[in-house]
Amino acid sequence: MQSYTIGQAARLLGVSPDTARRWADAGRVATHRDEAGRRLIDGRALAAFSIEVGQGGAGEEETPYTSARNAFPGIVTAVKLGDVAAQVEIQAGPHRLVSLLTREAVEELGLEVGMQATARVKSTSVHIDRT
Repeated sequence: MQSYTIGQAARLLGVSPDTARRWADAGRVATHRDEAGRRLIDGRALAAFSIEVGQGGAGEEETPYTSARNAFPGIVTAVKLGDVAAQVEIQAGPHRLVSLLTREAVEELGLEVGMQATARVKSTSVHIDRT
């Protein structure tokens, strides 16, 4: 499973690294250390926490999240596979985006909960890029 540094998690959550560090220090999201001593957050834990943040449960700091050219970098919070179709949810800061795409596309991208991805929005379509 992919893990994220405090800085990467902050970018995905749409907050400053200091805010992400304070949340980790307060036990809001669990961290572990790698061989180099850096604090990391497990992708699944970050995905669950990003949902809380997106629903307004973050608390103290309200930092607006903006997107250039309709690209929303975030973290995959849910993948629902059907026989032919699939549904992928991404939490990008305070924004929750849902895309309906083929099961084949999800499998080719290797999308799973906790991994980083970018939702691209054009009109009524949401496209997912693995990052």
